[in-house]
Amino acid sequence: MTRIGIGIRTAQTRQERVVGQIHVYDGAGKGKSQAALGVVLRSIGLGINTTQETRVLLLRFLKGPAREYDEDGAIEALQRGFPHLIDQVRTGRAEFFGPDQITRFDRLEAQRGWDVAKGAIASGLYSVVVLDELNPVLDLGLLPVDEVVRTLQHKPEHLEIIATGRAAPAALLEIADLHSEMKPHYHPTAAEHGIEGIEIYTGAGKGKSTSALGKALQAIGKGISQDKSHRVLIVQWLKGGSGYTEDSAIAALRQSHPTLVDHQRCGRDAIVWRGQQQELDYVEAERGWEIARAAIASGLYKTIILDELNPTVDLELLPVEPIVEALLRKPRDTEVIITGRCHKPHAYFDLASVHSEVFCHRHYSENGVDLRRGVDF
Repeated sequence: MTRIGIGIRTAQTRQERVVGQIHVYDGAGKGKSQAALGVVLRSIGLGINTTQETRVLLLRFLKGPAREYDEDGAIEALQRGFPHLIDQVRTGRAEFFGPDQITRFDRLEAQRGWDVAKGAIASGLYSVVVLDELNPVLDLGLLPVDEVVRTLQHKPEHLEIIATGRAAPAALLEIADLHSEMKPHYHPTAAEHGIEGIEIYTGAGKGKSTSALGKALQAIGKGISQDKSHRVLIVQWLKGGSGYTEDSAIAALRQSHPTLVDHQRCGRDAIVWRGQQQELDYVEAERGWEIARAAIASGLYKTIILDELNPTVDLELLPVEPIVEALLRKPRDTEVIITGRCHKPHAYFDLASVHSEVFCHRHYSENGVDLRRGVDF
């Protein structure tokens, strides 16, 4: 029996000690750095109610200060909310360059960033180290792959490493506990009609909901930097009860920016199987959609995350037509982020300006690592 892509929860983990994994997000699709930010949010949230807080290093390669990047606002929002937990280092020049345009400065900047990374990894002070755009740095030959792989293999047991960017080398993928690839899909209808601000994340790999949460963080940071209100609404379908992957990340968002984040969950506290839908499933799905539809039309929210909407439609708990109509009528400056795996594209996919399908090439559960409640399922 096939399981629809919902945040399934299982038995409590047998393993209490936290073992940090190595995550690699690569591919040509959008969402890699966003997913890393979502994981950072989740890690901070998990540490909020514990005796040991989560300290994070965001080390960004190939992202010099002379240019603005999508993550800048998100990192600013993180640093404002948790100023003592977030450290950031940026290296490289701002403009794009290829293998034939590498300069001595590029090599020195890559080495500077890697020296910082090695020190942070060896220190044991951090819970999470994000090596943003490490993959293309290795692909360009700016750092020796064997040294990087060897250092990551000998990291402290508790430390989580997240590497992002296109073209991850095979040697790095070989030691990864999680490898998700973002593959882009293009919808000419959106471009032809000038439809913007609709992003869809599908596929069986990990990183869809965390990408959406990273996008929410970006939206909040953008609003802060422009001195504007940038409210975010997160509506989650098929997720009744508690103990899901995003809970801690949302808790961190709401703690850092309590007046800017609203959250609504709907659904039974149970798995919904195709052909076994109950009346309550339809009622809950419709309740969530009425909240989402009104929010989209209101213009009060600048970013609206419709988490697990795709499998909800797959299960025929909601019709497609009202969703298409609401998206076509949304205010121009309202962003809508839709997540969840699905068996086939729905009609509203044609309205997406960004559509990334997340493929899971490797998952740490395959290596016998116990899954953590509220993190992995």
